Amino acid sequence: MQDFLNQFQQTIDHASESLLAISPEQSSAPREAGKWSPKQIIGHLIDSASNNHQRFVRAQFTDDLVFDGYEQEGWVRVQNYQDEDWAQLVHFWKLYNHHMLHLMSQIPEETRMKLRYKHNLHKLASDKLSETEPVTLDWFMRDYVEHMKKHLTQILG
Repeated sequence: MQDFLNQFQQTIDHASESLLAISPEQSSAPREAGKWSPKQIIGHLIDSASNNHQRFVRAQFTDDLVFDGYEQEGWVRVQNYQDEDWAQLVHFWKLYNHHMLHLMSQIPEETRMKLRYKHNLHKLASDKLSETEPVTLDWFMRDYVEHMKKHLTQILG
């Protein structure tokens, strides 16, 4: 687990440095027509942190991993990340994920590794998972980080 947490911290720290090197103009430009700009992608990752933060906390009080979803496109649209200050978005994303890292480090191994037979992660997770396959909170936390890395690659290459 410690290796995973160390890699997560390195991802946050290295990505934030690289993101801050992007100019405000570049941060507002979509990758291609109909796609999100870097500002909108970071906004989406903030929304992902927000939603998964409460999921990771709540999972410690239940025997299942059943959570509400959220309308990702709508969240990005109504919060208008496009008009946010780029550096502030990046700093907020970095700080929120440092808190996520702290939260993950506090979850006891027994809770992280407990098999959960009832879940809806096949609808929520970035990685493919069968509805009937038992899953752990540890798997879901790792999926969160992999989802983040995929979106960072869209911005940073």
